[in-house]
Amino acid sequence: MAMENNAPFEIEMFYDSGCPFCKREVAWLRARDRQSRIHFVDINADDFDQVTIGKSRHELMQVLHGRLPSGEWLCGVEVFRRLYAAVGFQWLVAATRWPFISHMLDWAYRRFARYRWQRRQRNACSCSSC
Repeated sequence: MAMENNAPFEIEMFYDSGCPFCKREVAWLRARDRQSRIHFVDINADDFDQVTIGKSRHELMQVLHGRLPSGEWLCGVEVFRRLYAAVGFQWLVAATRWPFISHMLDWAYRRFARYRWQRRQRNACSCSSC
């Protein structure tokens, strides 16, 4: 689904409100997003429509996803870079692009995402109504 280039935000963030780490990060970003540059989408919300989004909830749960106004999808550390730049931390974003730091962040995020996903799977509801 392509969005118009005149979208009122710089990045759309798809997050899991059932994850304590994600909730803290979203709260931190919301507090700093004074110009509403980030559009937050809770993939656990009752009105979340994976058909409209074009990606399944399962896919979005495994790794952080972001979408630009052009419709381009981003995943992992690059989403964090865009989010932090949107709230004024461009200097920090620049440092995360240095070769050694970039590789370490990618490695660390992949490990974190795998841990988070495994933890969510262990704690998933097994009843038929979930």
